[in-house]
Amino acid sequence: MKYTQRISSLLALLLATFGVVQAYAQSSYLSGAPSFTAANSGTDADDQGSMITLHARVNEVNVLFIATDKHGKFVRDLNQQDFSILDDHKPPQAILNFKRETDLPLHLGLLVDVSGSVNSRFDFEQTAATDFLHHTLRSGFDKAFILGFNSHSEFAQDFTDNYSRLYWAVHKLHSGGGTALYDAIYRACKEKFLKDHPERPVRKAIIVVSDGEDNQSEISKAQAIEMAQRAEVIIYAISTDDSGLVMRGDKVLQQLADATGGRAFFPFKMKDITHSFDAIEDELRSQYVVSYKPADFDADGRYRSIEISSLKKDLQVRARKGYFAPQQ
Repeated sequence: MKYTQRISSLLALLLATFGVVQAYAQSSYLSGAPSFTAANSGTDADDQGSMITLHARVNEVNVLFIATDKHGKFVRDLNQQDFSILDDHKPPQAILNFKRETDLPLHLGLLVDVSGSVNSRFDFEQTAATDFLHHTLRSGFDKAFILGFNSHSEFAQDFTDNYSRLYWAVHKLHSGGGTALYDAIYRACKEKFLKDHPERPVRKAIIVVSDGEDNQSEISKAQAIEMAQRAEVIIYAISTDDSGLVMRGDKVLQQLADATGGRAFFPFKMKDITHSFDAIEDELRSQYVVSYKPADFDADGRYRSIEISSLKKDLQVRARKGYFAPQQ
């Protein structure tokens, strides 16, 4: 009888403990508290039985976006009330934060097409790219990496804030071979940005210098875009095509930029390449950020669309098109 009472008491204690843990986990999920592990204390590992592990999820979405007027100039004095936001075609459950961001750290990837098709303007593009990095990166605050690609991709320099290392990494690239653009974007997003977990919010962006004529990739364009969206990376593209015509590669660059909330540039003259880099630098310092909780959110891993529009006439908004929910 005493043995039965002891067993009953132990079961009651375990059930009560589990009830407290479960209630705390539900509270943590709603408030965005970190994940935790609950286990019986005061017992050896051999005696304690199974461990109860509960993970809290943060169903919060952060979106950087740009607002421009009908002349394409940035508009920097707007408020939350000036915008309409839809997540999966529904208004958010709650807006948690809205502010203008002009000074976030930059985490950049410079992807340089070194295939034979860009040979005619390659030297000038190298100089324009390094000038951009020199003017944009702040030591101890921003960082960038260099990836050169033709039929294969190679990291010429890992993330660093050292301009000298970035300069020599760009200038040691040599042109020649085919073009595997999608493979390069996929690899940069997966190996660098998806594993990049900064302590504070940052702007993550890829700048692609290429003609967009992919003829070697094993990864599809859709897969490259999906990986960029998963890594929350904005793609800026500068076309190296100087034909003056709208080529197939130009459309590809535009699609990559549009899907991620970036922008594509098509400089015809070599001096316009420098202007393109200047425009990217200005844009990186002229963004808004909104944080919200989506309505009817499920951690099911599916793609959810984002639509941000201005309630003011003649203003255009550019943001990433969506994101992938976490998956349980």
